Amino acid sequence: MLIVLMAPGEGGSPAMALIVQLALIFLIFYWLLIRPQRKERERHEALVTGLKKGDRVATAGGIIGTIVHVAQDRVTLKTAENTRLEVERGKITQALTDDAEG
Repeated sequence: MLIVLMAPGEGGSPAMALIVQLALIFLIFYWLLIRPQRKERERHEALVTGLKKGDRVATAGGIIGTIVHVAQDRVTLKTAENTRLEVERGKITQALTDDAEG
């Protein structure tokens, strides 16, 4: 990307050059930081709201289990034969499929 900056002596005012530079910096920050973070948050919210009984999931702490109960803000995971853990919905990071588990 080619960025042409106006020098104050070329007929433009120094204030205008500053405004153009700040606008370009904001656009760069938006495209590199804000937009990808917003898309990731939307993807995670869709994942969390779509959780249902029987889904295999992984948590932020690395725990893998199958959902056996879904509540308003928590899910219960079955991690072993006689082990159940209650986890906040927001801590679920991904839904696992058979081919993703390797």
